[in-house]
Amino acid sequence: MMALDYMIQLAEKDADDQRKSLLEVIKETVLSHLTKKCPPHVQVVGLLCRTPDKESRQELLRRVAGGGGVFKSDNGTKVQLPGANLNDIANQADDLLETMETRPAIPDRKLLARLVLVREEARNMMGGGILDERNDHGFSTLPESEVNFLTKLVALKPGKTVQEMIRNVMLGKDEGADHSENDDKDVAGGITGRPSVSGRRPNPVRPGMFLETVSKVLGGIYEGNVSGITAQHLEWVHQKTLQILQEIAF
Repeated sequence: MMALDYMIQLAEKDADDQRKSLLEVIKETVLSHLTKKCPPHVQVVGLLCRTPDKESRQELLRRVAGGGGVFKSDNGTKVQLPGANLNDIANQADDLLETMETRPAIPDRKLLARLVLVREEARNMMGGGILDERNDHGFSTLPESEVNFLTKLVALKPGKTVQEMIRNVMLGKDEGADHSENDDKDVAGGITGRPSVSGRRPNPVRPGMFLETVSKVLGGIYEGNVSGITAQHLEWVHQKTLQILQEIAF
């Protein structure tokens, strides 16, 4: 799969649309074949990642949670869906996300955005919301890069400027830019610009971990029954981030 991805990138660089199209068909065929041999929740994650329309993904999740059945895809073809647990689907997407986001560089931001959407939509459908214990990763210390970025966002009034800041980071620019090999030497960039407590440069802001951080902070606000502009602002950030990821993903 890595070789196919590399060949697709080369075809894109050479502006060879015919070769790129053929390689993408091959990749899709291989993925489809492998998916059928996977457990039901893994199959569903694969199907969701190939479903651009949000409402279609939600319908697919409902059918799967209800025990499976026949689902009509966006291109009109009928797909036989397995039954699967929503929590298993969310956890599978999250595991794949974590593997991608802990790398020094993100090889495929479209796929990353799709996985974030799958995780968030599956969690949202579980019914417990932000305070659902199944969504609790249990980490007590929030990641400093994401906290730094979130602090910058909530200090500004919601609007186009904040939206553009989120978009740039989700695309791997600014605070979301991948590190080069020499970046480890630069340990500045901790909270509010102080050196990182770990003595290493903080990781770039990653989409999945950023939304995890927003949800964790929101959960803390709701548990403490603290209402007001902060919670509304964070809800707005969460919503806009998902909208931007939808644009990036498909």
